Amino acid sequence: MTKKSNQDSPWRAAGMVGAMGIDLAVCIYLGYLVGNWLGSIVTGVLVGLAVGIYTCILILKRVVEDTNG
Repeated sequence: MTKKSNQDSPWRAAGMVGAMGIDLAVCIYLGYLVGNWLGSIVTGVLVGLAVGIYTCILILKRVVEDTNG
């Protein structure tokens, strides 16, 4: 019988997806607040979305590097 590593856990995957969702929501909300403060809510939300997608990519890269090596 082979022992599964901790990185094959479905709970780890669920936690990563949850963290990415929270990260994206927080970035969009902060973009909304900054956009509201500067007077352009749409631009703030779009910038927040872009930053959120970028940080999700960074999270995925870190997880893939951890599983490969």
